[in-house]
Amino acid sequence: MARIRKAVFPAAGLGTRFLPATKAQPKEMLPLVDKPIIQYVIEEAVAAGLTNIIIVTGRGKNAIEDHFDVSYELEKLLQERGKTELLEQVRAVSSMINVSYVRQGEALGLGHAVLVTKDLVGDEPFAVMLGDDIIDSPVPCMKQMVEVYERHQAPVIAVHRVPKSEISNYGVIDGVLEEEGGRVYRVRDLVEKPPAARAPSDLAIIGRYILTPDIFAALETTARDEGGEIQLTNGIRALAEKRPVYGYRFEGVRHDAGNKLGFLKATVEFALKRADLGGPFREYLKSLKL
Repeated sequence: MARIRKAVFPAAGLGTRFLPATKAQPKEMLPLVDKPIIQYVIEEAVAAGLTNIIIVTGRGKNAIEDHFDVSYELEKLLQERGKTELLEQVRAVSSMINVSYVRQGEALGLGHAVLVTKDLVGDEPFAVMLGDDIIDSPVPCMKQMVEVYERHQAPVIAVHRVPKSEISNYGVIDGVLEEEGGRVYRVRDLVEKPPAARAPSDLAIIGRYILTPDIFAALETTARDEGGEIQLTNGIRALAEKRPVYGYRFEGVRHDAGNKLGFLKATVEFALKRADLGGPFREYLKSLKL
């Protein structure tokens, strides 16, 4: 059984929803409390046993590379000042993963971002994890998905129930439960951003995937959409016509950090969970006249 070792992180987008904050820094580096968004997701990958990380970058994304690189000057300064705890945190960031980078020359969709990693991924199963989706759960979402993959030996897509009024913002699966009361669905079809009236279910695709290497051949023959992009959903749809594909309704709270309101909600939730900040921050929130 092929073990999943690699995780792909598409990070070449321009982050226009967060302008002007993202004019000179990557959206992935915006901080949730005191860690950049992308670090939360990479820590989830590491907790699932995925330590070979492939980050798809683009122009202006150097800050991501710097963040996961060794910072000799900063480490030396912290050591000289006796700030041992901070020094350990900084060193942990650069030592927890083996990271590779590949440039996506043009922003041609999520499917294209995955396709450019073909040579680095090779002939083995791999994960795709989007930094926009922060999933807070006792058992990391990707670890849950790895367990599903190991049982079924087939691609696995994370899904989450969303209100019908919001379903047109997502890819959606048409699936049938593998077992009564379970969380695993055998996917019959996938639809990218359907109108609410024509959505096959309320199970939206969230930014976690486990894919097999045959996805690359499927993406290479996937037609571009009206915007000229290659959609990963369409590639997986073609794959599902030839082999089993599963949707997994994960356990956990999902925060959509890809929009401002979701980002603010995530910041509050994560701050309240902190041992050093939760108490004082909760008291501050209670004092507000809302």
